[in-house]
Amino acid sequence: MNGYGGKHSGVGRTTLAAEQREALILEHTPLIRYVAGRIAMRLPAHVPLDDLYSAGVLGLIDAVDKFDPEQNVKFKTYAEFRIRGAILDELRAMDWVPRSVRKKGSQLEDVYQRLQHRLGREPDDEEVAGELKLELEEFYGLLDEVKGVNLLSLDDPDNPLLGHLDAEQVLAALGREDGEDPLARLGLAELRGQVAQAIGGLPEKEKLVVSLYYYDELTMREIGQVLGYTESRISQMHTKAILRLRARLRDVVAA
Repeated sequence: MNGYGGKHSGVGRTTLAAEQREALILEHTPLIRYVAGRIAMRLPAHVPLDDLYSAGVLGLIDAVDKFDPEQNVKFKTYAEFRIRGAILDELRAMDWVPRSVRKKGSQLEDVYQRLQHRLGREPDDEEVAGELKLELEEFYGLLDEVKGVNLLSLDDPDNPLLGHLDAEQVLAALGREDGEDPLARLGLAELRGQVAQAIGGLPEKEKLVVSLYYYDELTMREIGQVLGYTESRISQMHTKAILRLRARLRDVVAA
């Protein structure tokens, strides 16, 4: 697997020769730019991209040092997870999201959950704006303001799945080469169904944005070109989708 070899240490890790380690880092360095770039698209311009790259480098080195090939996990998947986690840790340390914006994000999530319960379906933009006593364009401005709040990692205190997932378990399950469903391996088949159901209940355009962004790995700009919307509007659709899903998953976790 990408030249990963050597002697096993006492803790089940594999020790690499210096040249193997360097080669593995160099081979996967493009992942840092890829992951950092996707995260940066959802951040305000004042957040320095160089800081994200630096954190990503540390995440890749951490992945090389901690990777265990005995878990039958693809290194690329493991490394991408570690890089993303390191960048999110750096963003939390920077505390770049003002408390007032975090509060607005939580309030928006509350409104989506409240309207979902009241209407028995997903609310449209006009209904959410009305509940907030905002004009429609003010509502869209609010979505733009809170879009970065929805950057999640498994250990984020705001993650509605906290307590149901363990980061190391997920790392062990992601990217397995034996074809077994990761959530099934974690005994979370029921949760997987709930998540799939929540995604399936999204408005069609938002569901398509989620699919193109997370499964086809298109950028917001590319999705806009495909669907005929501005990048800003696609970003708003993505933010609405995440708010809806988080509101739905609150109920799953509380059940």
